[in-house]
Amino acid sequence: MPMTAPSPSEPGSTPPAPPVSLAALLARPDLGLRLLSGPEDVPLHWVHTSEMADPYPYLLGGELLMTAGVQLTDPAHYVDRVVEAGAAALAFGVTPVYDTVPAELVEACGRHGLPLVEVPPRTPFTAVARALWRLMAEARLHELRRVTEAQQSLAAAAARPAPVPAVLGALASRLGGRAVLFGADGTESAAAGREVPAEAARALRDLAGVLGPRPGGPASASGDGGGLRLAAYALGGGDGLTLGVATERRGPGDHTIAGVAVVLLSLLTAPHRGADVTVRDGALVRLLLGADPAEVAGTLGPGPWTVVHARGGDGTPFATASLAAALGTPLVDAGTGAAGADGGAGAGPDGPGRARPGTVRLLLPSSSPVTAQQGWTLGASAPVPAPELAAGEAQAARALRRAEASRTALVRHRANGFAALVDRDEAAAYARGLLAPLAEPLAETLRVWLSLHGSWDRTAVALDIHRNTVRQRITRCAALLDRDLDDPDVRMELWFALRAR
Repeated sequence: MPMTAPSPSEPGSTPPAPPVSLAALLARPDLGLRLLSGPEDVPLHWVHTSEMADPYPYLLGGELLMTAGVQLTDPAHYVDRVVEAGAAALAFGVTPVYDTVPAELVEACGRHGLPLVEVPPRTPFTAVARALWRLMAEARLHELRRVTEAQQSLAAAAARPAPVPAVLGALASRLGGRAVLFGADGTESAAAGREVPAEAARALRDLAGVLGPRPGGPASASGDGGGLRLAAYALGGGDGLTLGVATERRGPGDHTIAGVAVVLLSLLTAPHRGADVTVRDGALVRLLLGADPAEVAGTLGPGPWTVVHARGGDGTPFATASLAAALGTPLVDAGTGAAGADGGAGAGPDGPGRARPGTVRLLLPSSSPVTAQQGWTLGASAPVPAPELAAGEAQAARALRRAEASRTALVRHRANGFAALVDRDEAAAYARGLLAPLAEPLAETLRVWLSLHGSWDRTAVALDIHRNTVRQRITRCAALLDRDLDDPDVRMELWFALRAR
């Protein structure tokens, strides 16, 4: 599989001027051009006029060479040199030197498959050149519009609930091929677009493997395989992810479009983590592992901070990273649910200080807004200083439970209001005495039941237990406390006690 590995700085921000097919120039009736030999579908990159006996030193390749044959003495040798220089086509003016195109020239061009165009006497070479430049300008404008529309499409895809598959789908659609996201081990993490032959799929995987996670290695590579044009791009973030693209043809703007997708996918799959963020991550880990909050507060930052618990997502490996990017924080724990700092002995999986399996936990500066995210259910704590993150953890867990029970996308922890007017230590001492007969599962069931206005069904959903179990626990609470739970004054007193304990 032939391939090239351009340097990271090669791609431009805008596509180059696309070539124009010779057929488009022949279709201009005002020029009166006539094809004498060779194909008409060759691409023309520019135009050049020369009356040199040997134009080879002055050609770059890909041009339409125009001549009136002023020094044409050996047509066969002349065509040999033109072909050797890589010219795309030859245009011959029949005046003022020749009345007709020399037969030897037509024969030589036919032998090499070089397109030969007759320019009539009434058409100056400058008219042909101007027409070609106009066609190229129109093609460039069309290409710029295509790139702009593709950029807008990719940006819109990145804002969807499943952004990574959406971006891949938009890229594959715009390029008319297949887009694949490869993991560091070469496996397909996600893909979109039409299926490609097995040979092309293998070649694309091999091409992506050329890049790899090597520091300082090439950022992109291109090649051919299975009759398709292939390209691979390394994503940022240092995780070894690679974007692979397979298309039938490669347009001038395709590299630019793919570059936009690379930037978006790099942000979606690996949010930027600076050195200061790494330090704060370490402090957060030490805090969650039981370090004294005062010990790590200086490294983590005084705050205040907002703790967010989230459940949901689209099930892809990048859902959590996308959520963190949307909320603007790299401080995220995508674990299966670890015990919170205030879980305490005897606190079950539904206890106030625990994150259930499947819960994502995030930490944001309180200045960062917490907004609802499509496909996710969020619970947010009140702003807390670093030494009180354990309390924020419990608040976020409870807020998430309320959000799930009420089928609300985002629930925030509410401040205590009138309860804040009571001395905290005195209230806590009273609450411990009042609630002493209740074991933790009973106390938590009573708290959730009261928070949901005595709804058996919503409490069962919030605690993930049967509604009959809720009835049994509430009946048991009433008996142990010797209180009438239908009395609103009793409910209010118990609610404040449960929050103050």
